[in-house]
Amino acid sequence: MSEIDSRAIVSPSARLGRRVKIGAYAVVGDEVELGEGCVLEPHAMVQGPSRLGRDNHLSPFCSIGGDPQDLTYQGERVSLEVGDANEFHEFCTVNRGTAKGGGVTRLGSHNLIMAYAHIAHDCQVGNHTVFMNAATLAGHVIFEDYATLGAFCPVHQFCRIGKYAYIAAHTVITQDVPPFSKVVAPRETHCYGVNSTGLERHGFPPERIKSIEQAYRLLLRSKLNTAQALEKMRGTLSGSEDVLTLIRFIESAERGVTK
Repeated sequence: MSEIDSRAIVSPSARLGRRVKIGAYAVVGDEVELGEGCVLEPHAMVQGPSRLGRDNHLSPFCSIGGDPQDLTYQGERVSLEVGDANEFHEFCTVNRGTAKGGGVTRLGSHNLIMAYAHIAHDCQVGNHTVFMNAATLAGHVIFEDYATLGAFCPVHQFCRIGKYAYIAAHTVITQDVPPFSKVVAPRETHCYGVNSTGLERHGFPPERIKSIEQAYRLLLRSKLNTAQALEKMRGTLSGSEDVLTLIRFIESAERGVTK
């Protein structure tokens, strides 16, 4: 059975799974679905239409499923879809989609959203990601699996963040960030090579990391331009699926890539 504090506000149209816990002064709005084992700490809020999977944990004062912060939003029916076992910390915000952006904001599973982080309308977030304190996604951002966004980092709308990328604190992102990369911006935003430590932590064997590092040496440290570097990668590193992922990502970039 669910445990609902008598001081909580739960809409009659909300659907609650088994073992849901809702603390004092928490708010569950219209057309919200909470999967089995979800926990809302006191003062947490979920607005709908929103669907959350199993075992999500919402800390005090987080706001999930709020209206999109977009001047064109006129009350259209738009939604938020969230997977399983995500951690939403204090004062973080996740907005629903907009009609012009497809109408749905999506988050996968096992993501860590730290305090004051913001995920805007129509973003598509994968699995096992980390958003550090006050990290911010503008609208329509694609944020792939295992990527990490450092504290106080803003990401421009329509950018893509590739899988396993690591973006250091205070870095401003206005172009796509390639997968497996480490991006730091002391003054200007540059790619400083492969996120090797992060890949090791995620179980990448040394030979797999070596192929990615060889590809990045061609991309960043050779005298080849981007097109020439990609051609060289195909000729010498095509046996690595990770390198092919990098090539496909760069070739499909519409805003350029961070180098």
